[in-house]
Amino acid sequence: MGLMFLCSITIQAQKKIIVDAKGKGDFKTIQGAINSLSDSAATARIIFIKKGVYKEKLYIEKHNIVFEGEDKASTVITAAIARDEWRCEHNDDWGVATMNVSGNDITLKNLSINNTYGFDYVQDRVVNCPQDTINKQKTISRNSHQMALRTMHCTRLKAVNCHFKAYAGDTVSPWEVENGLWYFKDCVMEGGVDFYCPRGWAWAENCEFVALTGSAAIWHDGSRNKDSKTVLLNCRFKGYDGFLLGRYHRDAQFYLINCLFADNMKDAAIYKAGANNLQWGERIFYYNCIRKAGNYRWFANNISKDLVDMITVQWVFGNRWKPIAS
Repeated sequence: MGLMFLCSITIQAQKKIIVDAKGKGDFKTIQGAINSLSDSAATARIIFIKKGVYKEKLYIEKHNIVFEGEDKASTVITAAIARDEWRCEHNDDWGVATMNVSGNDITLKNLSINNTYGFDYVQDRVVNCPQDTINKQKTISRNSHQMALRTMHCTRLKAVNCHFKAYAGDTVSPWEVENGLWYFKDCVMEGGVDFYCPRGWAWAENCEFVALTGSAAIWHDGSRNKDSKTVLLNCRFKGYDGFLLGRYHRDAQFYLINCLFADNMKDAAIYKAGANNLQWGERIFYYNCIRKAGNYRWFANNISKDLVDMITVQWVFGNRWKPIAS
């Protein structure tokens, strides 16, 4: 019986599950495919998602899964969710995003993941809000936080060739300040304030960041471990006229290397917001960043070429994770 059980797990781990909204796969919904899996497996389970628009809010509570789309532009997971409205009836963020992740070792490939609230609801809405102890109502605007991706109590998430889009803030929210390890490559991220806001250790390579609104594009929280950092290598930034590059509220550590800034980016450095005291001082580093219309002084090189040559995926994650080989 034990041997049969182990064989069953191995077969399940190796099988590629097909999701097709038109009914020509194993499941018509992505959540259905997720629900069919055991909580974890020794090797990654692959959920292959055929082209189509999947109007789903996903809950990923299982570990070691690859979500692979057939085509980034044509494999779309979408929902319309305002975080402020969700929190009116819920005590935490579990469910605020189009893709809600609490499983470790999750890989996303060739997918578009959208939160369309700010595009669908242009006008303010007043909603019942039991959590509001005074008015029992809340005004929800198109500029309220809207998450395409939100992690909770998990780590080791990798996204390759994905497009994350929302109108307002916190589009990509990998939040685990203690142990968070996040890897993004060849991705596009769009949104409002802090629309890329990792906590812990993060690597973004050859990604494009598009500021649609808001007072900062990127953000970092590395306040629990002095070694925590966010590295952005060979990335491109563009947005509305006068968009701001970034900010932080707690201890953070930014490295921007070989990045290209749009000509209409505001002449304003990554800045500290709020009154929190810093344990380790300002740690914002640049090397070989370019703005074609002319470089601003604040992103002049302030680290050496020798250090830049050391900045690799392994340098960021150390022995905790090897996302390229995983």
